[in-house]
This record gives sequence, C-alpha cells and structure tokens, in this order.
Amino acid sequence: MRIAMLSPIAWSTPPEHYGPWERVVSLLTEGLVDEGVDVTLFATGNSHTKAKLCSVIHSGYEEDKSIDVKVWEGLHISEVFDRSSEFDIIHNHFDFLPLTYSGLVKTPVITTIHGFSSSRILPVFEKYNGKVHYISISNSDRAPSLDYLSTIYHGIDIENFSFIDKPGEYLLFFGRIHPDKGAKEAIKIAKELGMQLIMAGVIHDNAYYEKEIKPEIDGKNVIYQGSVGPKKRDHLLGNAYALLHPISFDEPFGLSIIESMACGTPVVAFNRGSMPELIRHGKNGFLVSDVEQAIESLKNIPDIDRNYCRTYIEENFTKEHMAKNYIKAYNQIIEKSNPKDRNE
Repeated sequence: MRIAMLSPIAWSTPPEHYGPWERVVSLLTEGLVDEGVDVTLFATGNSHTKAKLCSVIHSGYEEDKSIDVKVWEGLHISEVFDRSSEFDIIHNHFDFLPLTYSGLVKTPVITTIHGFSSSRILPVFEKYNGKVHYISISNSDRAPSLDYLSTIYHGIDIENFSFIDKPGEYLLFFGRIHPDKGAKEAIKIAKELGMQLIMAGVIHDNAYYEKEIKPEIDGKNVIYQGSVGPKKRDHLLGNAYALLHPISFDEPFGLSIIESMACGTPVVAFNRGSMPELIRHGKNGFLVSDVEQAIESLKNIPDIDRNYCRTYIEENFTKEHMAKNYIKAYNQIIEKSNPKDRNE
C-alpha cells in the first residue's frame, strides 16, 4: 500500500509549537510507517519523519512571513497530484483546495476534514461529494449535506505524556488565545475559585488579548507562558489540578483534551461540539454549560480517578488506534477501486 500524505505547510510536520493539523498528520504518518505502510509525506523541508519526505518549500509560511502563501500552496498541492500515479491513495489534510485537483487524476483521494472554518467553504466539499472519500474527526463535526466513509478520532503518542497520579494546585488553560476557546472565561473561573491559572497557547486574536486577557496577567494569579513545546506541554498538563476548556464554539475535536487525560489530568469543558465524545462526565472530567457550573464541578475534581483518565486514552486515543482505523479505510477504498482505472 502506497500512500501520499498531504500535510499543510503553515508549519513544519510535526510543528515545534502550534500547528494541530500538522501534528495529527505527523502522528498518523509515523503510526502508518510503524504498521509497515509505504508513506510519502508531502510537507515542508524542515519536517521530520520516518516516511519518505517530499517538499517544495523549506519552512512554513507562518514561520517565514516572506512566503507568498497562494504561490507555494499551489506548488505544494500540485506536486502531489503530478505524482499521483505513484500511489494507491492520496490522503489530503489540506482542507478543500486539493479537492479541485481530484477530478484530474484516477488515484483515489481521501480527505480528513479537520473542521469547517466557515459554511462558505461547503460548496467545494459538496461538489466533490461521492467523488472523493471524506473522514470526519468526530461524529458531531459532520455536515448533513456530505457523505462520510467513517469517523476516525485523532490519536496521540502516549509515550510523550507522563502520567502524574496526584492533582496539582493550579488550573490550566491550554489553547489559542481567542474568544472561541474561552480564555476570558477560564480567568473568571480561576478567580472565582481563588486558584492560580496558567495559560499557554498562541495569540490568535490580538485585540481580544489586549483588551480581555493581558490586563489580567499579573505573573502570580494569572500566568501566561506563550506557545510551549512538547516537554513544557507535558509538564504543564500533568501537574495541573484540571484543564479548563470553556469553549464558545462547536469544537471539532480538541487534542488538548486527550493530551491532558493522558497525563491523568481531568478536563472541565463546556458541553459543545465533540466534547461528549471525548469526556465521560464524572469519570475523566465534567461537561458543563456555563462558568457557574464549571466552578461547582471543579470542587469535585478530587473524586476523579486519574488512573482512569490515562487508561481511557490508552484504550481509545493512541496513534496506533488511529493508524489501524485509517488502514481499514484505505483498504475499503482500494477494494472499491478498479485497478484498471488507476494511473499507471
């Protein structure tokens, strides 16, 4: 089985800090290679992988602001499709744009939809519905107008997350500094409880940060540590009392949720999007509807079995589980495809 894995080029694969799509592509690619699959990863030149790496650009456009995004996205995507005859399947993680190339080749295309940035992009997905194969990352993040091959949850490398059996003394907010992610609400929850809040993540809305977040940061009660790498992430997640996820949008998945639980740390999240698919209320965290419920639930964190949090991830959300589920999807597609119709 020969797979062309098309990663975004905003960041390297895997990213050094932020870059959730690139991180998932990396985890899947390495998991597939471990399963013996022949994978060619199309990503930036500074990416790291055990697969074959193909790149047309050295670094991501978020890492080098001199890069013309449209030019290099076009070159990057076309490189995969120019080489389509070399592969059994093209696996697209680059959102909707590569779909517009799919009718030009005979190699089957599978697209993992990592969420819909806007309903305005749906017409592209709808045009190619039934012509390519769609994978959703949660059951909640499905467009009614599209047909899906399967829902495949993200998985993580469990070895990169240290299990801590005792809760820490601070609350943690780990995500983009943006109204969608509820940074302001996390601060309010922590202040009401009189607990220290540590915040980590890239600033995605500067005006929001300057007005709502920055004035609250005092280096003692509210600490902002910026975007952190894997080692710091592991430390922050594992030593927290709980992870706060007071989102104001329908989260398609939420990697930080499973990463936190892998460390044994329960999650208190607003009950939206995929949260009920990841969190077992009262067992590895709490699903709440507002700040007040979050505050009450946090008082019950000591009742959560941190061992269960870890085991739950080991049994459901590892990169091994993810890779095996994608291999099943690939085999389904290959079985349906007529080899005579493929590019030779």
